Amino acid sequence: MPNPFIHAELATTDVPKAKAFYSKLFKWKLRDLPLPTPGGSYTMIEVGAGTGGGIMQQMIPGAESAWMPYVLVKDIDAATRQARKLRAKIAKGVTEVEGMGWLSIIVDPTGATLGLWEPKDM
Repeated sequence: MPNPFIHAELATTDVPKAKAFYSKLFKWKLRDLPLPTPGGSYTMIEVGAGTGGGIMQQMIPGAESAWMPYVLVKDIDAATRQARKLRAKIAKGVTEVEGMGWLSIIVDPTGATLGLWEPKDM
């Protein structure tokens, strides 16, 4: 399938509470990474087969907890430009995640938010 969903990320207002809930509900293996995020560490959700994800502190002041899916793209710059051409708003321009790849966040013409992801070694 071209451009599959590759990652789902939870930006939460209470990381410990979210980790406790999801690890008990789904028996997910959670692994903290020392990634430099404004809210502290980043927790990888390792599910084995299927789409993994992450949990991090919500970085938008006053925003509620929310899940965001990411779609795999081969060229993050081209995909972000194409989204803009198709009238998406660019909520976060292309940004490097050190050692891992690049992301951008778009808001489609209906108001739905979606992340785009290009891994470093693709």
